[in-house]
Amino acid sequence: MYQLDKPDNLVEFLEGSVAKYPDSPFLGTKNAQGQYEWITYRTFGWRVDNLRAGLVQLGVKRGDAVGIIANNRTEWAICAFAAYGLGARWVPMYEAELTQIWKYIVTDSGIKVLFVSKPAIFEKVKDFPKEIATLERIVLVEGSGEGSMAWVEDLGSKKPVPSIKPDPQDIAALIYTSGTTGDPKGVLLTHGNFSSNALAGLKFFSEVSHGDISLSILPWAHSYGQTAELYGFIRKGASIAFMESVQTLASDMKNVRPTYLIAVPRVFNKIYDGIWAKMNQEKGIKKALFLMAVNSAKKRRELEKEGKSCPVTNLKYAIGDKLVFSKIREGFGGRLKGVMTASAAMNPDIAHFFFDVGIPIYDCYGMTETSPAITMNSPSAYKLGSVGRPIDKVRVVIDKSVVEDGAEDGEIIAYGPNVMKGYHNKPQATAEVMTPDGGIRTGDRGKIDKDGFLFITGRIKEQYKLENGKFVFPASLEEDIRLLPYIENAMIYGENKPYNICLIVPDFVVLEKYAKEHGLPSDHKALVENPQIRELITNEVANSLKGKYGGYEIPKKFIFLDENFTVENGTLTQTMKLKRRVVVGKYKDMIEELYAER
Repeated sequence: MYQLDKPDNLVEFLEGSVAKYPDSPFLGTKNAQGQYEWITYRTFGWRVDNLRAGLVQLGVKRGDAVGIIANNRTEWAICAFAAYGLGARWVPMYEAELTQIWKYIVTDSGIKVLFVSKPAIFEKVKDFPKEIATLERIVLVEGSGEGSMAWVEDLGSKKPVPSIKPDPQDIAALIYTSGTTGDPKGVLLTHGNFSSNALAGLKFFSEVSHGDISLSILPWAHSYGQTAELYGFIRKGASIAFMESVQTLASDMKNVRPTYLIAVPRVFNKIYDGIWAKMNQEKGIKKALFLMAVNSAKKRRELEKEGKSCPVTNLKYAIGDKLVFSKIREGFGGRLKGVMTASAAMNPDIAHFFFDVGIPIYDCYGMTETSPAITMNSPSAYKLGSVGRPIDKVRVVIDKSVVEDGAEDGEIIAYGPNVMKGYHNKPQATAEVMTPDGGIRTGDRGKIDKDGFLFITGRIKEQYKLENGKFVFPASLEEDIRLLPYIENAMIYGENKPYNICLIVPDFVVLEKYAKEHGLPSDHKALVENPQIRELITNEVANSLKGKYGGYEIPKKFIFLDENFTVENGTLTQTMKLKRRVVVGKYKDMIEELYAER
């Protein structure tokens, strides 16, 4: 048993901040006029109290499950903390999900009361109570009248109920991992899991304070957004504004002017690609200034490593910073002090670029089953290319027994108060990942350097052998391929085959410009079938991978797709991970045909 810091439950997390920061803005939502309207900690706490009491009148008791199908919004957090204050289990689901997945989760978790964000979703689930024995009521978040969230809050306001202070070992939430295979698994996370993880993260990011603000872009239905943003910021009495949509991200950033962001590498990869694509089209002084800024920043960084400095380089950097980098910072609102990224490894070159710009990106690592953080880079200790050091009370062990002889790395096993209780209703799946001494097998390969920084080297389940017996780790190849200007997405395949092939989804925005300049047809199907386009992309891929990977790893043949990998078509999980088996199954005939060619 671990000695936990206080508060050790999420109810006291919130109530402590409501008492300490009652009039501070907590959650901001964009209105129809494009301005942000804020709810204070006091008002938020008052609404939680009312909804908690209302849920009691709907029959919710300690240990019951309360669910929601909604994107991040004020009501999402109110419902969560109302459930926590009753000792109930919180079960969040994504709006962009298949109806049968919602049904599976509601049934498996035994949800008693289900909140849904909008009428369109209500229509899809309205018959669930007839088909699912535990489900007694569906509550509509939007609108008013009987059956609405406003109605439940009003019921509660007339008959207050004090909050329960859960034990740290009590289950707080079931977070369902969308998984790359099989049914979703409900990860049982306790109040102690979440609270210890949020507090440990704040020790690494001690600079985060009451006056800070985040722009919420990651779903709280996943543990990363929940712990790092919602619970971490609540503890500090800080503010969170909701992004309206991916399409409005740039304008929302300028409007909110965040000081911290909780993000994934893909966000910054796209921004990086966009900056370079724009600069590559520029000529003259504008491009020259950009290149001077980038090159002087790189030179300055290299000199600093050697403990040296160059006045000319410093002057060039100062000019570049004022005329170039400051404009990039303004694009993020001009106040960004730091970014936490996780879910995939950040490309070190891109991380260096943003550090040089003045936007430090700190790579972190974890999984839903560890609430989620295991290791973190931070302002006080970071190494680009690593995912940081283990956080407070967490221990990492590298198990070399499950990899090939002579390997420098092994499977990452984590120990700590962040480790889940198990998978709901899945004892065998729990036994497969939990070690006898309470650790959890992450399924990731990694190594720890002499300074205690963890480096991810691959994924145990995703690695495979070619026909010649050589190992391939596809994820790192795919990440590098996705950074190329003409490519949106990629998947490497070659298990037990003589060589690797690559399924490519081109970046059609960039390709359409290329097609226009070269007099080529620009519809997507014509583009992927055009020999000139295919040669352009295959040469780009081969040239970019040479020298960095072994010849056996570089794909020999390509399949060009005019449909991206998405959550909607079932080829990506909700956390944007490739469902490799689904992709292989979908394009099985094309893959077999490619290998049959001589």
